[in-house]
Amino acid sequence: MNAILKPQSPCLTREEALARAHELAPRLRERSERCTTQRSVPAETIQEFKDTGLVKLMQPKAYGGSELGRDVVCEVIQILAPACGSQAWVYHVLADHAWMLGTYAAQAQQDVWGKDPDTLVSSSFAPMARARAVPGGFICSGRHGFSSGIDHVDWVVCGGLVEGSNEERHFLIPRTDGTVLDDWNVNGLEGTGSKTFLVNEVFVPEHRTIAVADAAAGRGPGSAVNTAPLYRAPRFGYTSSGFSALVVGMAQGLLDEWLTYTAKRRGGLNAKKESMQMLAGQVSSEIASAELLYLSTIRDATRRINGGENLSEGGVYCLQGHFAYATQLVLSATVRIYNASGAMTIYRGNSIERQFRNIMASVQHVSVDWPTGAAVHGAHLLRGRGAAL
Repeated sequence: MNAILKPQSPCLTREEALARAHELAPRLRERSERCTTQRSVPAETIQEFKDTGLVKLMQPKAYGGSELGRDVVCEVIQILAPACGSQAWVYHVLADHAWMLGTYAAQAQQDVWGKDPDTLVSSSFAPMARARAVPGGFICSGRHGFSSGIDHVDWVVCGGLVEGSNEERHFLIPRTDGTVLDDWNVNGLEGTGSKTFLVNEVFVPEHRTIAVADAAAGRGPGSAVNTAPLYRAPRFGYTSSGFSALVVGMAQGLLDEWLTYTAKRRGGLNAKKESMQMLAGQVSSEIASAELLYLSTIRDATRRINGGENLSEGGVYCLQGHFAYATQLVLSATVRIYNASGAMTIYRGNSIERQFRNIMASVQHVSVDWPTGAAVHGAHLLRGRGAAL
């Protein structure tokens, strides 16, 4: 394939971003099995994420980004995920963290992007670090798992609690200040390379930290310098949309593979069964319904944020419920279609089996946990009717 050219302008439009994603998707598909077996996204893919400008869709314009909305990133994810769930997952993480860094203090952004605006950031948000306050910052130690794409980044955001106050903060740490533990031996999403990052008595300046309460409320210090509305969006709930996009996209990829496989299976006899025809129609409709639910929700939320609305309170609970339910629709459809694939698809190395495992791993993410999403959404609805909860 020919090389993908870098954008003529650092700022992409939505249409340019989607076109580049469509161009990139076949390359991800070609590398999908290699990505799985090497348990890490191929370096060529990471370079193409940079060269296309796609990884900077939500990065501040001051550092070469496009400052597009999260809804556009979700559309890009849905184009990439049918080709390879793991590579699309890491794309989502890297693009999200370019936005996230834009909410940090100006000096933190300069620390990371000052010399190279293509510098990437991974994370491990669970509050596993124990941090103590010292003059000018914090001393952190902790074991931080599930850091997707860490093989390709120079910085890692680690969650932790501050001793004495139990305040939860995120700490931005150079990867060279810690150790990467190659412990990512899993069933599903192997290619994300979500390894563990170990830190021991690392000093983190205050400007490289952010209080989780501020991030959740959309009031990170970076919004003072990056004035586009997206940098005032809440960190949680709203940002869960990317995981819905991943699961919906993977499910569409699985359905596409299943349709091709079933059309030829047993010389075409399986495709003549009414049960298979009904299953194809039902699953296709369920995936389309899930896409409509989550994508219309994130588009509406983005429009409201652009209009100056604060979604950090009740509004974000509705979002979380819709994103989680969209994932549940896809999960049910995925299980039924895989069960109808036959014994040959249980062998490793085929795209149906790989995407199925990736979907099963993806729905374990806390951002799309259905009981939690349903509960917070329902509680918000009841409070709106006067319930004292």
